[in-house]
Amino acid sequence: MNDTVTILGRVGGDPNRSETTTGVPVVNFRVASPQRRFDQKTQTWIETGTNWYNVSAFRQLAEHAKASLHTGDGVIVTGRLKLREWESGGKKGLSADIDADAIGHDLRWGASAFAKARTATPAQVPVDAGTETHQGSEADADDDPFSGSSAAPSPEPAFAGEVWTTGD
Repeated sequence: MNDTVTILGRVGGDPNRSETTTGVPVVNFRVASPQRRFDQKTQTWIETGTNWYNVSAFRQLAEHAKASLHTGDGVIVTGRLKLREWESGGKKGLSADIDADAIGHDLRWGASAFAKARTATPAQVPVDAGTETHQGSEADADDDPFSGSSAAPSPEPAFAGEVWTTGD
């Protein structure tokens, strides 16, 4: 069983790229997710603390995260949550780690320009039986799970810091 979570927050520091012992690219960064509640008395939102998450991304997601994310960027991260106990220098604590499945900019805080990654050498690919052609790569259609689909968008969270969980 995995606990899948989606968090919203801000990147706490530029992502750090490294490789596993087998050469798989990995990027690590922290996300600050402020917790808020609405105060009926003052009719304002009140900050009640901040949760910090350690996020890891692997392979292509790691490369894209490294190229796209910077300190302070608003992000949405979906992945598998792991709670880990740690001890160092006489101190003990609990760390919330997320192995990311998807990462994106939170467009409530700004605009983002998407540049699709090309994984193969561009080739002339016929569009149909006619004479038109499409300049692209063989991987274009296979790599895009949404091409030709009408996937419904996920519900929008109420505010930054909201965590959605689904039990698998």
